[in-house]
Amino acid sequence: MKEILNQLIHHEKLSKEQAKDVLVKISKGDFNQSQVAAFITVYMMRSITLEELEGFRDALLELCVRVDIKGYQTIDLCGTGGDGKNTFNISTLASFVTAGAGVMVSKHGNYGVSSISGSSNVLEALGIKFSNDEEYLKNCLENAGICMLHAPLFHPAMKNVGPIRRELGVKTFFNMLGPMVNPADPKSQLVGVFSLELARLYGYLYQNTDKNFSIVHALEGYDEISLTGTTKVISRNSEEYIHPSNFGLSQISPSEIFGGDTVEASAKIFMNILEGKGSDAQNHVVCANAALAIATAKNGSIEEGFTEAKESLVSGKALKSLKQLQKLSEAL
Repeated sequence: MKEILNQLIHHEKLSKEQAKDVLVKISKGDFNQSQVAAFITVYMMRSITLEELEGFRDALLELCVRVDIKGYQTIDLCGTGGDGKNTFNISTLASFVTAGAGVMVSKHGNYGVSSISGSSNVLEALGIKFSNDEEYLKNCLENAGICMLHAPLFHPAMKNVGPIRRELGVKTFFNMLGPMVNPADPKSQLVGVFSLELARLYGYLYQNTDKNFSIVHALEGYDEISLTGTTKVISRNSEEYIHPSNFGLSQISPSEIFGGDTVEASAKIFMNILEGKGSDAQNHVVCANAALAIATAKNGSIEEGFTEAKESLVSGKALKSLKQLQKLSEAL
């Protein structure tokens, strides 16, 4: 690690192979906590390169516990987090709306590190239990249309990094990796990122996969479609800006999508929206993200996706998907 740190301190970049090797060694516990913290800190001070990001991704994919659910043609809705906006759990809610619309979801998620309530926090508060058992996950897809892939169960190699990330309490390059290391390798992905620079890096990497993908970054800094202004969307065949008007909506204010100060508050917002008690702004932002997910999975239009998303939420299909997942959790 000393050589790697000296290289980075002298503003040199790592090759893809070096990046992969150092992350594998971190995962195996070859370095002490101070060395790992120093390594992580470098990437708070400078931008990550395409080769470094690719090497880190390859290391985590090589080390993860894989699950084979390819026969179900799922999509993952996952953001990097780290945008500092403390919204409610938009992508997780949009996942249930997407599942309610008939598009199966394999949702990769974790506890919040730089935010109050990550997807795993809010789902655990709602009685969802996590498992990496393949048959259980298939059962979830068949009965609820969605399965939850709690990252620590699939990335045990990251146990050496988890405490350091929690102690630092700010976004690190591990935030950048989360969406790219879904252990189910879903056919489609809606990925939210916290910066335009990272959106471009993701775009390059995803072009070299066989996935249907949409990468989003709201220009106000959100790692999702926020409806507070313009959102950049990068897909395989296009780069475009979308606006609230694309969904037939008006722009909303940041305060309307605030997520609360506790996990319990986040869980209450979550249930209010699924039970039809959400505000127009909350409902619209969830359905806008689900719309793009549905369009990405079906190669359709976001207008059609928005219609399907609204129907899923209003009809109670999204809520039914959650309730079914809660019921299945009881048997674990």
